[in-house]
Amino acid sequence: MSHNVIRKDKTCLNCRHVVQDRFCPNCGQENIESRKSFHQLFIHFFEDLTHYENAFWRTIKNLLFKPAALTKEYLSGKRLSYLAPVRLYIFISFITFFLMTSLPNTDYNLIKIKKTTTTTKSGSNAKITTTENVTIDELLESKKLQKHVEDSIQASIARKKHEKIKNFDDAFDFGFKSKKELDSLQKFGPEEDRLDAVAYWFVKKSLEVKKNNTTEELVEKFKESFVHNFSKTLFVYMPLFAFFLWLFHSKKRWYYFDHGIFTLHYFSFLLLVTLVVFLFSKFLSLFGSSVIADAVKGIVDFVSILWMFYYFFPAHHRFYGETRWVSFIKSIALFVINIIFIIIIITLFALYTFINIK
Repeated sequence: MSHNVIRKDKTCLNCRHVVQDRFCPNCGQENIESRKSFHQLFIHFFEDLTHYENAFWRTIKNLLFKPAALTKEYLSGKRLSYLAPVRLYIFISFITFFLMTSLPNTDYNLIKIKKTTTTTKSGSNAKITTTENVTIDELLESKKLQKHVEDSIQASIARKKHEKIKNFDDAFDFGFKSKKELDSLQKFGPEEDRLDAVAYWFVKKSLEVKKNNTTEELVEKFKESFVHNFSKTLFVYMPLFAFFLWLFHSKKRWYYFDHGIFTLHYFSFLLLVTLVVFLFSKFLSLFGSSVIADAVKGIVDFVSILWMFYYFFPAHHRFYGETRWVSFIKSIALFVINIIFIIIIITLFALYTFINIK
């Protein structure tokens, strides 16, 4: 702030109030020159960036390793040293889902090589350059052996794909071969064999989806829909999570606002761990598929899930200040209630996705 030039005019540019010192007593805006030189702009940007980075990394450190510390600091009035809960959640949410949807799903065991083929046509030589995707293993092993391995893998994939589609058909054909057969039953079949309106719609939709999509396509559509809408679902569920906290604790001591801040920090933690695991998984994929890489990924996934599950217990105990057993019992009850509601929401979400599949 010391690098900013104070305006000679003592009228606040924001509220037109008379400013005696540096800051307006009415709205708090700093009475400085709005037009700045490049040097002043650079210095101001550097100061803001440094302050933001200090607050950001301090916030992330406390969020990951000190359960409930951020919430207690914020509600005690210490707010300038950390990112605000809403800003923190929005920032982590945006970064998480942006990276998850934008980073390509690349097989880093594939590399591109150029193969030049020379052909003779009417007495002239013509060079044709083609690009092929070749695995690193192909460069190390003989072509004949690699060809045999590739043929075996392709045969295995085709066989598994056929088995998946067969199982899918068996599970979702509901005894009907086509919509025509279903419609015939509804129109001309015995009354006791006809489906009610809801069952008829569901079976008809299932037959349409199965006809227009393979199993792999359906799985991919559900994944895309889940990734694109999960952040919205999570944001909508947070008030309900805070409401359950409000039900289990003293209404005189704790306001709903307090539970809301606790919820924002807890959900930010869950998203942040998800992001870290996702980025670490992408990093491991750079080394291709190996026993060591798969083992490390499995360990990291297990530890992350365990930490996400355990984190709520010390956070709940430290923030609400109850005895360990009372806090533990309430935490278990809250987990059961929230899991039930999350299952319901996921089911509704899956149904919504199913309805919109073409």
